[in-house]
Amino acid sequence: MSFGPHLFLALLEGTVSAFVLALTALGLSLVFGVMRIVNVAHGEFFMLGAVFAWLCASLIGSPLGGFLFALVAAPLAVGAIALAADRLVLRRLHYHPEGTIVATIGLLYIIQQAVLTLYGPDARPVAAPVYFRLEFPWFGYSGYKLVVAAISALLLAATWWLLAHTRLGLYMRAAQQDLEMAQAFGVPARRIYAIVFALGAMLAATAGVLVVPIQQAHYLMGLDPLLLSFIVVIIGGLGSVKGTLVAALVVGLSDGIVSVFFSPTLAKIVATLLVAAVLVVRPGGLFGEERA
Repeated sequence: MSFGPHLFLALLEGTVSAFVLALTALGLSLVFGVMRIVNVAHGEFFMLGAVFAWLCASLIGSPLGGFLFALVAAPLAVGAIALAADRLVLRRLHYHPEGTIVATIGLLYIIQQAVLTLYGPDARPVAAPVYFRLEFPWFGYSGYKLVVAAISALLLAATWWLLAHTRLGLYMRAAQQDLEMAQAFGVPARRIYAIVFALGAMLAATAGVLVVPIQQAHYLMGLDPLLLSFIVVIIGGLGSVKGTLVAALVVGLSDGIVSVFFSPTLAKIVATLLVAAVLVVRPGGLFGEERA
């Protein structure tokens, strides 16, 4: 293929990656924005979503039925695990920033080793729920990838609506802006924190369900989503939903273009250099609040 078709393919791949990355990174951004903690185990929630998707596909047998079941069951199961982690660990640490970093590192290894023990070390494929190809003049492209982008976009829009137009979203925004004042007006901080932590985990798990037919379910697959989510959140601004979406688009498109024309390794290097450049010019991120 010539340059034009290669660029078109890169933009397609980058767009799909951007939507999935935005869905994953949004959970991480919400947790930091509201709770002011860094969840190092966020990538493992992504991995759990993929593993639960494989389990649902194995139990149901039908690719479409297993996918639809996993799209509901996996986020709920992972959200329940996140709620348990919040109640048993994070709440007992009073959400202390340094303590929760250590705690979520421990949670990362617990989840990872539990999946390794119960699921095994092998990567396992999951059949796509629908299979069709879009034929362009230069190549055919997987239609399922565009379905993934569409579902991700719908979930991002639903999350934005939740934050902007519901009482829960109002409580979350109030806790993010001034926790003490929000508590004085009756906002149940502990309950909101638990919901936010579970919501972040559910967004990551949903992204895992969506991408596992493209990749394969593996107990180490949470590392790249965690790294890229941190890159997106740092570039966009910690706690900024708008910044997360914009940064995911930038990182996803750059990753797709560099991966197609050069290599995926170079794409990760470019993303890391973007973080360094943003931190030098604007330490709070593109849309984050500058702190004195």
